Amino acid sequence: MGTTRLEAVQEPKHRHLKTVIGEALDSEFAVGQILPNERELAARFGVARATLRQALEQLTLEGRLQRRRGVGTTVAPPRMGVDVSTSSQDWPGGPGDAWESAGCLLTAPPTAVSIALGTDSDGDEQVHTVRRTLVRHGQPVAAELLYVPQVFAPEGTDVPSATAGAVEVLRALRRLPLDGQDRAVELGSAGADDAKQLDRLPGAPVLVVTTRYVSADRTAAVSVATYRADTCRLTFGD
Repeated sequence: MGTTRLEAVQEPKHRHLKTVIGEALDSEFAVGQILPNERELAARFGVARATLRQALEQLTLEGRLQRRRGVGTTVAPPRMGVDVSTSSQDWPGGPGDAWESAGCLLTAPPTAVSIALGTDSDGDEQVHTVRRTLVRHGQPVAAELLYVPQVFAPEGTDVPSATAGAVEVLRALRRLPLDGQDRAVELGSAGADDAKQLDRLPGAPVLVVTTRYVSADRTAAVSVATYRADTCRLTFGD
C-alpha cells in the first residue's frame, strides 16, 4: 500500500481523512479484510495517530468498519436492512424468521410493556419473556425480548426453561389468529445487558423497535428488539 498525502482543505483534517479512507475502503479492501495497524495508516496519510483515530472512530460509527476483539479493525459488510413496515405480518418464529432463541423465563415486564399487554402494571403478574438474538456474518446484530402473557402459553411452559420453553411459547403464538401489529422505532443507547449481548460498549447507539401483536382484540405479545445502529438500517417495505 502506497503513501497518500492529504490535500490542503478547509474542513477539519479528521473529516477529510475519513472521506479519503472511505474511498480507499471502496477501491482497495474487501469485506472482512483487516486494515493495517495505526502506525502504518498514519504514515501512509501523513497524519498524527490522534487524527487517524478520530477518522477511524467516525467510520466505525457509520458502519463502514468493525473493531473486533482479538482480530483488529476490519471492513464491515453492507448494513442489514430492518423492515419496520407492517405490510407483511407474521408471528415471531414464523417461516423465514432468522432469530435464534436463547431462552425463556417467567419475569415481571417493564411498566410500559405491562400497560401494552394489559397485565398488572404493579409488577405482580409475570409473563413469559423469550430472549432471542439475530446473528449476521458471525456477529450479533440484534437482541430481542418478547413478552407473552401466560394465558397465551401452552401448558407446561409455566416453569422457567431454556430454549425448549422459548420454542413452545413461539409455537403457541403461531396457533393464534394474528389480527394485526403496530410498530414504533426510536434511537437509543445500549444498556449493560444489550451491550454485552451485542458485543458493544455501554452507551453505543442502537435502534429500538417495539412491536405489538394483536389477536382477538387483545395484545398477545410485545417485542422489544435492539439493533446495532452501526450495522443495521431501517427499510419501509419494498
